[in-house]
Amino acid sequence: MTTFDVNAARAQRLEAAGGHTWPFTLDTETFTLPRELPRATARAMAATDDNDIDAMLRLLLGDVQYERFARHDLTVQDIAAILTAYGEQTGLSLGEG
Repeated sequence: MTTFDVNAARAQRLEAAGGHTWPFTLDTETFTLPRELPRATARAMAATDDNDIDAMLRLLLGDVQYERFARHDLTVQDIAAILTAYGEQTGLSLGEG
């Protein structure tokens, strides 16, 4: 009987997806979100108020990227568009923004 190799499956998924991160641009800056969420991040997100967009973005982007991201003047619709594209391209659904 062959055993399922989790590491090989993950490597195959990430190779097919184009890497560990999903990049997007805003003005002239590039940001990245994870293609796969670590369990610790998923737990932290579950403990976050569903309406706290900034807390969710900080968890996904990390502190350094979040500080750069927060300097931009974005609407809730802009953020919803980012999260929609992220969900469509990674298979991770984070709500409707």
